[in-house]
Amino acid sequence: MKTVFIFLLTIITATTFAQSDFQGKATYMSKTTMDMSMFGKMSEQQKKQRMARMKSFLEKTYTLTFNKTTSSFKEEAKLDAPGASGPSWGRSNGQGSIYKNTKDKKMIEDVEQFSKRFLVAEDMEQFQWEMGMESKKIGQYTCYKATLIKEDTTVDWGGIFRRDSKKKDSIKTKEAIPTKKMLTVTAWYTPQIPVSTGPDIYYGLPGLILELNAGRMTMLCTEVSISSKEVLEIEAPNKGKEVSRKEYNKIVKVKTAELKERFQSRGDRGRRLN
Repeated sequence: MKTVFIFLLTIITATTFAQSDFQGKATYMSKTTMDMSMFGKMSEQQKKQRMARMKSFLEKTYTLTFNKTTSSFKEEAKLDAPGASGPSWGRSNGQGSIYKNTKDKKMIEDVEQFSKRFLVAEDMEQFQWEMGMESKKIGQYTCYKATLIKEDTTVDWGGIFRRDSKKKDSIKTKEAIPTKKMLTVTAWYTPQIPVSTGPDIYYGLPGLILELNAGRMTMLCTEVSISSKEVLEIEAPNKGKEVSRKEYNKIVKVKTAELKERFQSRGDRGRRLN
């Protein structure tokens, strides 16, 4: 039954692709939760104050511009509220984007990090989505559920604030091979908008992804505008240092380790003065 459902869905979507040249824009709201225990012992009032200061880092708005084969996912720039704060690293402030070309199987992430601009280029491999029959309405669109288990390659910015536990045993032991951190992703897509893309880095379903849950992050589409007259230009970013995903992850790993060391050094000095 499930196989028949997926087959029919694919046929319907393919027919719609052939009949219509879909292009448009979708607005997404994202929210990310944070483990407050990484900051040590805090009162409930202190937690609320810190969460308020980091709101711009944890709650964002994005625009996805798309057509049949290409898309650009970009964070909307906004001014922080008075008194608000948050780490300057780990956010683009509207300067970055994620460009995807499903025809050429190429993805480029335009990101400004550590005062440098990078173009992170990689080949788009087909995600192994598990298609489900469960459905729900998001606005006027009927959406279907799909799940994915993949390696979590996102940067753990919160790890900068965690203190490393001291080893009691001074005898050096052979380092264990680090295990891969896996991430469960749940997507809700609609064949009524037949473009094989979605927010963030995700794609590969027979319809636009309108809701996405990945770890602590949730993205929900709040508005879709389909354009039949205006030609929307979607161009690949070309300003910045081009690096592979592996090279970029290595750069981030080194820089975050330096930030963590500086953060913990300041904390140690503060405790000695108290």
